Amino acid sequence: MAVLENLEPKRVFAFFEQMCAIPHGSRNTKQISDWLKAFADARGLEVHQDSLGNVIIIKEASAGYEQAEPVIFQGHMDMVCEKAPDCTRDMAREGLELATDGETVWANGTTLGADDGIAVAMALAILDDPALPHPRFEAVFTVDEEIGMLGAVDLDVSPLRGRRMMNLDSEDEGVFTVSCAGGNITRCVLPVARAPFAGEALRLSVGGLQGGHSGVEIDKGRGNANMLMGRLLYAVSQSTDLRLVGVDGGLKDNAIAQESSAVIVAADGAAVQRVCAQMQDTLKNELRSTDAGVSVTVQPAEATAAPMDAASTQKTICLLTCAPNGIQEMSYEIDGLVQTSLNLGVLTTGEQEVSASFCVRSSVDTQKQMLVERLSCLMAVLGGSAEVSGDYPGWEFQKDSALRDLMVEVYTEQYGSAPAVEAIHAGVECGMFAGKLPGLDCVSFGPNLSEIHTFREHMDVASVQRTWKLVVEILRRMK
Repeated sequence: MAVLENLEPKRVFAFFEQMCAIPHGSRNTKQISDWLKAFADARGLEVHQDSLGNVIIIKEASAGYEQAEPVIFQGHMDMVCEKAPDCTRDMAREGLELATDGETVWANGTTLGADDGIAVAMALAILDDPALPHPRFEAVFTVDEEIGMLGAVDLDVSPLRGRRMMNLDSEDEGVFTVSCAGGNITRCVLPVARAPFAGEALRLSVGGLQGGHSGVEIDKGRGNANMLMGRLLYAVSQSTDLRLVGVDGGLKDNAIAQESSAVIVAADGAAVQRVCAQMQDTLKNELRSTDAGVSVTVQPAEATAAPMDAASTQKTICLLTCAPNGIQEMSYEIDGLVQTSLNLGVLTTGEQEVSASFCVRSSVDTQKQMLVERLSCLMAVLGGSAEVSGDYPGWEFQKDSALRDLMVEVYTEQYGSAPAVEAIHAGVECGMFAGKLPGLDCVSFGPNLSEIHTFREHMDVASVQRTWKLVVEILRRMK
């Protein structure tokens, strides 16, 4: 007996349960990709499967919709595999143990993978239903979205005729996402030279900060420990002669750094102590609403390497003081939307170089490039370089969107109130598709999912039912 067989819509939950029986974590998607291809072959549908495992399944328009513009329906097939500490399930080899109380669905001890299995299930339900009216339906299932949208990056979109796309990869019902930031990692590398210097070795630390996601929480006013360290080092350098041994902080490019530390050799240790105490008072006042726990400490240290020479020390402090960071521009079209930002996420020191890795984001590609140019210009003056990797396009807000208007109209009729139409300052697959399909009209939405990417993940059954009803009616009106 299937666990979800009594839930409506039956086709959607049946395909979701079948999918959950197949391991499909990121980088482990061959089996689920082959399953999707077999689904299409069994129904005589046009199917394209690439070497990565991305799958495109195309169903021609139903009767009466032959002249309608095609529609793309998109989601990703991979899931984040997390489990409870006491769970012994091998998620690389075993399917999920589904459970339901009729109101929610979950997987015992593991993530559920409704992000984004519910998109796959809904697409298959549409492809499998001969009675459901729709225009040419182009279902796109990508791999490895959860580890960098890798499938979408290399997807061949030539089989796709549609230029309107419904992306079902949101976990908040009633929210239509219509724009996202593009981004890259810009790594600034500064060569350093080292020379002996007599003085007291000290470790300076900035910590106690909240941190957060550099896209979602860049507008919260939270302190970046790496940038605050630059400010601290500059203040110390104005009070005593010093040489920098090394400076390190942050764990991820896309996270606001919570801690940063530097080892210095200072001519006057007492002066360093005074400056650090003053800086802690200053930061506690400035960040009292966002990072009340901020701390600045100084402790004796052992210099495990020769300190940098005076020029390298000055250039490193200049980099950390003068590099742009945080919000650079807000949107003039969507209230409250951060349009362009960057975040110094990871700062490291090697024997011969200091590396500062920035996560650059913008929903306007030319402004993203502008930030890369600013960093490149700064590094050229300092005698270093800026290297860009992992670049992906933004998804610019479209003032005129026929798809958005239709979806808002149907949603308002069915729900009795209008949906929230929002943009996010983070990357989603829609940005990749917008870059590959000029003129793409796209909306991202979905049912309510809670605590995704954790073993406490739940999917709301009633929300799935409402979202399915919404999708079916939107397709019906696309004639």
